[in-house]
Amino acid sequence: MKKMKAKVIVLANQKGGVGKTTTALNLAAVLASKGKKVLLVDSDPQGNASSGVGMFKTSEDKNIYQCYMGNSDASSCIQETNLKNLSILPASIDLVGVEVELISLENREKQLKSILRPIRDRFQFIIVDCPPSLGLLTINGLTAADSVLIPLQCEYFALEGLALLVNTIRKVKKNLNRGLYIEGLLLTMFDRRNRLTHQVADEIQKHFGKQVYKTVIPRNVRLSESPSHGKTILEYDKSCTGAKAYITFGNEFLRRIKGWK
Repeated sequence: MKKMKAKVIVLANQKGGVGKTTTALNLAAVLASKGKKVLLVDSDPQGNASSGVGMFKTSEDKNIYQCYMGNSDASSCIQETNLKNLSILPASIDLVGVEVELISLENREKQLKSILRPIRDRFQFIIVDCPPSLGLLTINGLTAADSVLIPLQCEYFALEGLALLVNTIRKVKKNLNRGLYIEGLLLTMFDRRNRLTHQVADEIQKHFGKQVYKTVIPRNVRLSESPSHGKTILEYDKSCTGAKAYITFGNEFLRRIKGWK
């Protein structure tokens, strides 16, 4: 039987503070808890996905920046986390300058694709956390990915930014990655008491229909606290409403992609 390569999912949204890294961390944790072999790729110079799994200090020569620069391969930079089945390719602050350093390279948009290619058969899922921008690191993520998962905060300006992101996804699909598609849109920081939240959710549903996940992620203090302790929500407080929402989301996510084992 032919061994299946990992499904590569990039989390992207150029707007900061929408729960992108929180979703990357906790979706990865839920999938790992279900016995899936998962690699979390931190391609954001802020390094929040790395610190969110307890890697507050990364080795100078074993991080994704060194992979982008061609000094190391991904295999030697992958680190195990405290969660069984969950590994990470960590970021370093040097990643801040990578877009400038890549600019003169041929195929600069395909660097991450090349980095991940040799390790895709070691995992079932590779989840890439991109920076809150539509720069070269995010374009690299979109070019390397099978699909895009878009976390979206239920507020007025979310819709404005979404149009720009969808346009970028279309351009990447046309020019760099013909197989790219939107995995789904996840509504985050959902406040059921706020009327605007429901209005924005209805508007997104109207435009994107079945691409919007049924599960919504509520505003939850425990979710906000867990990364500062270097823990996913499953390790920090599995019984809180945020953890329960991400477990429900993980189940829905897997149901939608049941073709991937």
